[in-house]
Amino acid sequence: MKNKELTHKIIGCAMKVHSTLGNGFQEVIYQRAMAIEMKKQGLHFQREMEMDIHYEGEKIGTRRVDFFVENQIMVELKALVNLEDVHLAQAMNYCQAYNLPIGLLINFGSKSMQFKRVYNVNHPENRLGLRD
Repeated sequence: MKNKELTHKIIGCAMKVHSTLGNGFQEVIYQRAMAIEMKKQGLHFQREMEMDIHYEGEKIGTRRVDFFVENQIMVELKALVNLEDVHLAQAMNYCQAYNLPIGLLINFGSKSMQFKRVYNVNHPENRLGLRD
């Protein structure tokens, strides 16, 4: 499944969750609902997957990504009134730290669900114009 098709399917799951639950819950509630919806849609994923962060070839820490879908796309969930630039930067940094071409930042906290596709500009797929 290509990145565009896969991100579209994940976003569809998020829209279903948001239309069912609305806004106002804690992030963990949306995580649980997303797990149920993605499983129903046949998506393979790991939840709260701990990934190593490296600097200059040395491990300097770990970070748990909310979802790692189809071994290709990290999905970071938020339950905030508004996404801010710092959240977008965080998601972009995760893509770079994990050497992934693309990730999703999804916010369930606003009245209308928000999502952003985030790209690792240093990933070969994105440098070669193979994105999506």
